[in-house]
Amino acid sequence: MRELELLAPAGNAEIARQAILHGADAVYMGASSHGARKNAANSIEDIKRVVEFAHIFRAKVYVTVNTIVYEKELRKVEQLICNLYRAGADAIIVQDMGILRMDIPPIELHASTQCDIRTPEKAKFLQDAGFSQLVLPRELTLEEIKKISDTVEIPLESFIHGALCVSYSGRCHASYVTCGRSANRGECAQICRLPYTLTDSNGKKICVDKHLLSLRDLNTKDILPSLIDAGVSSFKIEGRLKEAAYVKNTVASYRKELDRIISLNPDKYKRSSYGVSEISFEPELSKSFNRGFTHYFIDSRRPKGIISADTPKSLGETITDISRLNNGDGISFFDAKGIYSGAMVNGIQGKRIITSKPVTIPKGAEIHRTYDRVWEKDMQRDTASRKIGVSFILDDTGLTATDERGCQVRIASDCTRDIAKKTPDYSPVFSKLGNTPYRMENFESRLDPTVFIPAGELAELRRKAISALDEANTVTYPFKYRRKEDPAAEYMTKALDYRDNVANSLAEQFYKDHGVEKIERAIETIQTPYRKGRRLMTTRHCILRELGMCKKEKGPGKYSEPLTLSTGKDSFVLEFNCRDCEMHLLG
Repeated sequence: MRELELLAPAGNAEIARQAILHGADAVYMGASSHGARKNAANSIEDIKRVVEFAHIFRAKVYVTVNTIVYEKELRKVEQLICNLYRAGADAIIVQDMGILRMDIPPIELHASTQCDIRTPEKAKFLQDAGFSQLVLPRELTLEEIKKISDTVEIPLESFIHGALCVSYSGRCHASYVTCGRSANRGECAQICRLPYTLTDSNGKKICVDKHLLSLRDLNTKDILPSLIDAGVSSFKIEGRLKEAAYVKNTVASYRKELDRIISLNPDKYKRSSYGVSEISFEPELSKSFNRGFTHYFIDSRRPKGIISADTPKSLGETITDISRLNNGDGISFFDAKGIYSGAMVNGIQGKRIITSKPVTIPKGAEIHRTYDRVWEKDMQRDTASRKIGVSFILDDTGLTATDERGCQVRIASDCTRDIAKKTPDYSPVFSKLGNTPYRMENFESRLDPTVFIPAGELAELRRKAISALDEANTVTYPFKYRRKEDPAAEYMTKALDYRDNVANSLAEQFYKDHGVEKIERAIETIQTPYRKGRRLMTTRHCILRELGMCKKEKGPGKYSEPLTLSTGKDSFVLEFNCRDCEMHLLG
């Protein structure tokens, strides 16, 4: 049986709790430092609280320590990981290979998407280096995922929903060079969301002020079976900076679809955690922030329509019937000048929308609801509960309780016994589980039907059984530990450059131990990071393909290379690798 894991983002402890209540099998959250989302940091105490709650359902907590580490920070990160281990975290998601040379506990390590795991060879090396799970790049096709899956034995984790980075993760240095904010340090300035002008070498403007690097958001709900067939076992929702309502909605939506797939294949798949979530709303992905949806490269090597060229803002849900709008809703549309504008709804008069400020909505314009007041109000409430099934057997000597996690406890009984006037029904006593994380799945009485036991004494027996189940779950929780590193594993190349993000002596030592002979330090550690012609970003998104100018497809339009992207004071020269369908942004 293959376990399928729904992995949810959590910016803080409360969002982590909501993700688990709504059906997540695991959550990932930032530590107090060195997470790839600097603004989503959490204290050790908060992580410990999340761990205690998650482990009730055998849900896992992964903590991101997935930035590069400077030399002076090595001891600090080492201590941080020791503290996370003591807090009960299930795994650490890492980018910096120096962590594998630290004196840390045997906590399970996952290779971050920042490790740029594009090939079976890289995946195999990281498995041999001691990683237990690999977070794949967003750009891989089903065929490429399958090749990696056929090469390794450890689980593969793939993004299934949310914002897309236009660059290969770990291969973007544009933010650092232009703004001094490193994506490898959790400080990405998101310059890909800016408007750009595309100009050829003769000064011809091909596009003006278009968001040519701003990708739509990933949505794979309709192709999950294909990802499973390709070998993905952990399904990751992006969004550690998103609010609770977003996490609730996306988790509930994908939980419903994964449960459907599992129910159709009960002999092949199972959930990786326990407990049934009851959701009080119907999940709808378009209700949450989105820039329009795409499968990206998953089912096509050369997709088109993957950028949101006119705006990087949320497109929400498309409204075809304005009677569905409520007072207080937020709507957006493209005005007569093509500018994405918005307003609040104050009412509907026939076919006319009354707005909070004077706006002119062009005839035939597509209306986007980007804020649903009623929906958002509902999402602020408690919208889910999650319960673990437990069965009770009551007999002459005590109570046996067994739950779906496999925990079983026996509570001896010396309850008062009397003669029953009629056959008693004790099941209501055992179904009253209140605010505990349990629900009665089955009750069986093996007592002589003439025996009567007072309800109060049975309730005390029930309370002891529930307490014992909690303790049994804690002491039998199946922690996994770091895989053994194979010292004979050889890295794929003998030389590393600034794009391989080696920022400290321990990372250098790791690579040298595995056969690397020449190492250039990370761009963040170079005194003068800017150099003309230096590749600052590598992406599978090609502007030529998106504009119908692909050389392979002999698209229309004449232009003279090199092409330049410019925004404000910054500009990048574009370099096209047509053999591999890649585009590079050069400083």
